[in-house]
Amino acid sequence: MKEFLLLFRADYKSMPKESPEEMQATTQKWMNWFAGIAAQNKFVGGTHLNDSGKVVRNGDVILDGPYAEIKESIMGYTLIKAASLDEATALVKDCPILAFGGNVEIRETPDCGFSEEKNM
Repeated sequence: MKEFLLLFRADYKSMPKESPEEMQATTQKWMNWFAGIAAQNKFVGGTHLNDSGKVVRNGDVILDGPYAEIKESIMGYTLIKAASLDEATALVKDCPILAFGGNVEIRETPDCGFSEEKNM
């Protein structure tokens, strides 16, 4: 099995404002989606990200980020296992972020020999 990084992208500013009940329903959709991947023994890990942070550049330049002028922000990431890019893509087709205009970028992670299991 190969590992794939899923980057969840959406526009924070255009996301619908949800009531507490709607947020709970949305959270449940995400939990169900992750549980479906985990049930196939293909979930590795991941998390959501806050909408604030810093960007560090060469020359001791530190900026507030992510950039407000960029329409899509990375909202979170997940690592999954799949036999191929096509299989990873099939696992993403029901991702809850797609329902509100977001998207998922899928990238295969190279096996560089740096994983914790190999270094233990």
